[in-house]
Amino acid sequence: MSEVKAMSLKEVKKVSIIGSGLMGAQIAEIVARVGGYPVVMWDMDEELLAKGFKAIGSSLKRFFVDKGKMSQEEAEQVMNRIKGTTEIAEAANADFIVEAILENMNIKQKMFRQLDEAAPANACLASNTSNLNITDLGRATSRPDKVIGMHFFNPVAVMRLVEVVRGTLSSDETTQLTCDLTRKLGKEPIVCRDSSYGFLANRAYRAMRNEALQMVWERVATPQDIDKALKLGYNLPMGPLELTDMTGGWGIAVASEADAVRELGPEKGYVHPLIRMMVRAGYTGGRDKKGIYAFWDEILSKW
Repeated sequence: MSEVKAMSLKEVKKVSIIGSGLMGAQIAEIVARVGGYPVVMWDMDEELLAKGFKAIGSSLKRFFVDKGKMSQEEAEQVMNRIKGTTEIAEAANADFIVEAILENMNIKQKMFRQLDEAAPANACLASNTSNLNITDLGRATSRPDKVIGMHFFNPVAVMRLVEVVRGTLSSDETTQLTCDLTRKLGKEPIVCRDSSYGFLANRAYRAMRNEALQMVWERVATPQDIDKALKLGYNLPMGPLELTDMTGGWGIAVASEADAVRELGPEKGYVHPLIRMMVRAGYTGGRDKKGIYAFWDEILSKW
């Protein structure tokens, strides 16, 4: 356990985001735009970073410039607050670090070990994981008291919730700092323990998505109409199937199945056979990839 005292919000001067994908880019954008922080965004290569910056520019245009909420000059100022890097040492030189890479425990633990070695002793290490155990991530470091979950929801510019997830060893100070930063970013923090797999929102959402999948499996209706029923019937901004298409959640579900079975048991943890069928065929969802909508149109509806 680290003996270095955690910092307060006023001591946070620089924030780093690890990962420039769907979530990482959006988190970097809101930290720069709303928080006003200088941001370093890390990824493995320049091509991935370029895609991340393109996504940030598109988001600013769509949600703010085109709606008259921000001038083009202001959007450029936000972009200029974000610096890209492929060097972990440069990314780790920050006061608060948010990891948003692949939803895989081994990969995340390896990253947290690297960040722990390179980051200042009082820096907090947060993960945007939607399912994985924060205590397990913290144990990969020498500062488990400064490791916490900070789970944003997609699209980050619109969704107000951030789940602040405490590991068994996360300190009160780290939890408070993360809640304070969340509020500074214009979001609402909800604190929960990492003993709940999927935390709060995703644990409940998983059940709804699985029932929607079962209806597709039974050919009750198209994925589009099932999503439409849930959106119009329950005032959801997106249906569970189209949302998972957008986030790449089908591939994530398969990759994290062992964790889900361990935490939830086989009845709730195993992925639906439709997910396994899609992922085997390459329909994982995510940026520039096909998901269940395309799988229905191109394959399943013809069976």
